[in-house]
Amino acid sequence: MTGYGSASRQVSLGAGVVADLQVECRAVNSRFLDLGFRLPDECRGAEPALREMATQSLSRGKVEFRAAWRVNSGAAGAAKANPHALGALNKDRLDALYTLQEHAQVAFPNAEALRIADILRWPGIVSEPRGEEEGWIAATVEAGRAALAALMDSRHAEGKALVAVLTNITSKMREIVKVIEPKVPVYVAQYQEKLTERLAEALAAQEQGKGSSGSGTELMERIRQEVVLYAVRIDVAEEFARLKTHLQAVDTALAGKGPVGKRLDFLMQELNREANTLSSKSVSEECTQAALELKLLIEQMREQVQNLE
Repeated sequence: MTGYGSASRQVSLGAGVVADLQVECRAVNSRFLDLGFRLPDECRGAEPALREMATQSLSRGKVEFRAAWRVNSGAAGAAKANPHALGALNKDRLDALYTLQEHAQVAFPNAEALRIADILRWPGIVSEPRGEEEGWIAATVEAGRAALAALMDSRHAEGKALVAVLTNITSKMREIVKVIEPKVPVYVAQYQEKLTERLAEALAAQEQGKGSSGSGTELMERIRQEVVLYAVRIDVAEEFARLKTHLQAVDTALAGKGPVGKRLDFLMQELNREANTLSSKSVSEECTQAALELKLLIEQMREQVQNLE
């Protein structure tokens, strides 16, 4: 199932500076549980705890945790009160950079001097407050837990909507079964009537010595056996019974609590098997059309089931 949740927490970096940490949790459909993490180095230590939380709450879906942070906008006030709040210049690295620039300008007289922004971005020039690892981990876990809870709420709302869709489909399937099931004995009776006509024609031909090599009793026995075999071959009472049982199992699963996705996957396979059998035993165009409609509805359910936990 798809879902999204986010939460933010603050982390003290020291010297009065605070970082705003944002954690997002996203999920898209997948048959199995696939976890991914895109965390900055400061938050890496929280990955095992986030993984454990996700596996306890989710059983399927491609789930990704993302985290990002930035210095709180209020850090400007802290910088005025404490010049070292946003970081301290490394004088040795600064001197080395200055010497390096002088040598470069001797070799390239037309080269421009470094700008302040270039100097501040140079590796090692500014030592920024980074905060304690424990603080980063605690804030990341706390924000991750809140983001996961928000994701679960969104998935729960989506699940309720999907249950309504699936229940509507099972109702349509029951209507099809209700219409076609009583008609099967009628098709058998119609075939028996055709065979009776053939029997009368065969007996008449025998009496005239034109087309039968056996007695009337033998002909009647042959046709009676053919009728019985045909009735057995097209008997779909068992398929209808299993179909209705599986539909009831789908409704029961949808009405229950807890993960149902994998169970519904199995039920979709069973429903499709019964629909295929109905199609292969079809005795009329109406039966064939009903089986095709059932298979279409089952396929619609199968697609939706992939979205359920």
